[in-house]
Amino acid sequence: MAEQHSRLIKKYPNRRLYDTASSCYITLADVRDLVLAGEEFQVVDAKSGEDITRSILLQIILEEESGGTPMFTSDLLAQMIRFYGNAMQGFMGRYLENNIKAFTDMQVKLQEQAKSLYGENSPASKDMWAQFLSFQGPALHSMMGAYMEQSKRMFVQMQEQVESQARNLFSGFQFPNYPVPSATDKPNEKAGEKTGEKK
Repeated sequence: MAEQHSRLIKKYPNRRLYDTASSCYITLADVRDLVLAGEEFQVVDAKSGEDITRSILLQIILEEESGGTPMFTSDLLAQMIRFYGNAMQGFMGRYLENNIKAFTDMQVKLQEQAKSLYGENSPASKDMWAQFLSFQGPALHSMMGAYMEQSKRMFVQMQEQVESQARNLFSGFQFPNYPVPSATDKPNEKAGEKTGEKK
C-alpha cells in the first residue's frame, strides 16, 4: 500500500507548483515553509504522475546553500559525490539519516520538556535548545570525534584480519615464477646457496 500524504502538490510543465490543499499556485519558498512547519506533502509531476518530492527538496537545499550561510563545505560535498556508485553509498545514506533523526528527536524532547516547565510561549522554552547547544556543543563534538576514532580503529583491525586471512589462505598455493619458501629458507639467502651451487 502506497504511503498516504496529507497534502498533494502538482508541478506543471510551466514549472509552477499547484497546492491541491489550498487550491492555489505556490512558490518554492512556500514549500520551504511547509517543511519548516513539519507538514507532510508529496510533489508529483502533473503530466506523468512521477513523485518528484526529492527533486524539489534538493532545489530548496540548493537555494539555502547559495543564499545564506552554507551548511556544507566544498570538501564535504565533494566527498558526498564520491560516495555515489561506491559500495559505501547505502551505508552513508543510512548513517546520515539515523544521526539526523536522533539529533532531531533529542531537540523535540527538550522542547517538549521546556514547554511543560515554562509554558509554550515563554522565551525560556524557545531559548532552551540554543542554551543546550551552547553548553553541550563541545561535549557533542568530542563524543562524535571519539565515536569516529573508535570506528576508524575497528576498520583498521578488520582490515588487518582480512589481510591475515588472505595470507593464510594463499600460503599453500604456488604461483608461476614465485616459489613457495620452505621453513629452512632465510630471507637474505641467495639463489646459488639454495641449490647448493658454489661460487
